[in-house]
Order: sequence, then C-alpha cells, then structure tokens
Amino acid sequence: MPYLNFNGKQIYYEEHGAGKPLLILNGIMMSVRSWEAYVEAWSAQNRLIFMDFLDQGRSDRADGPYEQDLQVELVLALLDHLNVKQANIMGYSYGGKIALQFALKYPHRLDRLLLFNTTAWTSPWLRDIGESWNKAAYDGDAFYLATIPIIYSPDFYTRENAWMERRRVALTPLFHDRAFLEGMVRLTNSGVGYDIREELPRIEAPTLVVSSEYDYLIPVEEQRFLVSQIPNSRHMVIPNSGHASMYERPELMTSLLLGFTNASILDFKFI
Repeated sequence: MPYLNFNGKQIYYEEHGAGKPLLILNGIMMSVRSWEAYVEAWSAQNRLIFMDFLDQGRSDRADGPYEQDLQVELVLALLDHLNVKQANIMGYSYGGKIALQFALKYPHRLDRLLLFNTTAWTSPWLRDIGESWNKAAYDGDAFYLATIPIIYSPDFYTRENAWMERRRVALTPLFHDRAFLEGMVRLTNSGVGYDIREELPRIEAPTLVVSSEYDYLIPVEEQRFLVSQIPNSRHMVIPNSGHASMYERPELMTSLLLGFTNASILDFKFI
C-alpha cells in the first residue's frame, strides 16, 4: 500500500486510472474506503487520487491538536510527491474547507475546484454541532446518534432504514475505537476559528459549488454565499438529498463531478 511520509507521519493514498489529475479530499468521518464504489467510473478518464487526511482512515494519528493549515500542507506534499503540477480538486464538507484554503494559498497548483456541501467558516451552528460530537466521543453509541442521523435527509433515513441499520452495524466497531474517536475530536477542533469569508474573492480557479437540498449540517445558504463571493463559480443543488449526497444521490454527484472536471467546450468565464 502506498504511503507518503509527512512530518514523520505515514499518510495513506491511492491512485487509479490515467488522464487529467483529480484529487478527492474526504469529509470529516470519511476515508479512502468510502469512495470504493466510485473508483471505476471516476478513473475511466482521469488520474484519480485519494488520500486519508492526518487522523483519518489508514493514515497515522496526530500527536496532539493542530489547525487545518496542516492538512493544506499535506495536500501540497502529496501533489509534490506524485509530481502533479496542477490538479482538479474536489473537496467534500471538511475536505472542501481544505480545498478552499489550498486554492487561496497555492492557486498555481489548481486547475478546477469542486466544492460539495462545504462552507467558508465555522458558524456558531456548526461549532456547536461539532461540540456535541466531541461530548459524545466517549461513548460509541452516543457518537453514532449525534453524528449520523443529521447527515442524511429524513426521507432517505426513513425510506432506506434497513440500509441505515446495516450501516450502523458496520460502523459500531469503529465508533467504539478509542483512537478513531480521539482523532475525530482533533479533526473537529481543527476547524474551530476557520473563517475565510473575506478572502473568497481571491480564488482564481473555475469553481463548481454543489449543495444538497436537505443538508441540515451545512445548509444551502452557506454554499450560496460561496458562489456570491467566488468570481468564476457556478452553483448546483442536488434535490431530495441530505449532507451525505454521495450515498443518497450518487448518480448526480458523479455527473456533476466528471462533467465539470472534464468538460472542454466551455471557457469557464461564466456570464
């Protein structure tokens, strides 16, 4: 398995396919394994790159608290390691925050930017949700109940409740793992104080901002603000979906991701 040595920590990544580089940045509770169902479709035309952030998946755990700029530098280190001069970057939720900060700090390393269900700041709403997760992180069952229901739309959660129960069984061992929960607390706390709202007009890359209609974790209003401030951006809303659009509407997510990444007929100077 491929690893990158970053500041003495082993960082897990994967590559699939060939073509235009497409780097996927995980949501906070995700890992490379979360994307397995997408590999075939997303790598058909692209050099598809996945990575686990510090404190995620098969990457090492941190020794103590850190801020998100450490993850930004990790992204740069991986692109350098893979000799990728310029990449298309898709950030999902937490990964979108890292992608935004990367776009501001290293604009020359970015081709196109895709932001799914993310925000430019840690609002009081999001801060307190994160604090509720931290409070529940010492009881695996409580952690599940604090984190999982809110990321799905009520309709999907009810209609696909048998699937949700199977997912609960699959997640239970992980949510009782002390190292995982401690890493989740560090990941959550790394976003405290995150606020790049005033910097958004400096983003140069063509940007696609994607919302979910029933996202109660990071509501649509947050993505509307992103589009109002990022000069060369477009906004799409996935209907009938909560924050976990990758599970609820995978066909739409794939269409948007590949369409924006690989389209060659547009100059991306949106009117």
